[in-house]
Amino acid sequence: MKLKSKKTIFITLLTLSVCYSCNSGYHPETKKRGYFKINFPEHKYQVFDKPGYPYSFEYPTYSVITKDSTFFEEKAENDWWLNVDLPQFSGRIYLSYKEIGAKNKFDSLVNDAFTMSYKQHTYKASGIEPQPFVTPNNIDGIYFTLSGNTATANQFFLTDSTKHFLRGALYFYATPNEDSLSVVNNFVKQDMQHLINTLKWK
Repeated sequence: MKLKSKKTIFITLLTLSVCYSCNSGYHPETKKRGYFKINFPEHKYQVFDKPGYPYSFEYPTYSVITKDSTFFEEKAENDWWLNVDLPQFSGRIYLSYKEIGAKNKFDSLVNDAFTMSYKQHTYKASGIEPQPFVTPNNIDGIYFTLSGNTATANQFFLTDSTKHFLRGALYFYATPNEDSLSVVNNFVKQDMQHLINTLKWK
């Protein structure tokens, strides 16, 4: 092949590749990352007050209550462990209840709650903030806010320190990503706090 023909072919290929790249609609280095728009339901609530349960509370109308037999790989020791399933967001609020007594000493339950929040998430969490609170029904508790790409950003426990101890955590069935989950986390957090503030012991 003559030198002139080689140059012509090379210039033609170069021109075509430049034209193609100019018309290409996708540029990984400049394309901004976006997330799907989420249509949130109204913050409306219904009452969970089932006979035989040692507590009652209000939970979102868009959620469903189911019974659970495990909580953080821990086997349920009674029939009062529940899930508040959030199918619209592929999430779940796990609730485990323990009765304080000889088998479940108060100090041990508190230590376990802190261990669950710190030990299992420290390697991924960029920050963990425990916040003590007292609900309108005069129930004490601690709310754990975890930042970073953790499996859960919201955990809590509620107790009267003599008989009742309830622990909860919000999880999503998705790869932990603080940026993409933050909007949903903030929305569900309001409903989670409503559950906490309306909880009553029996």
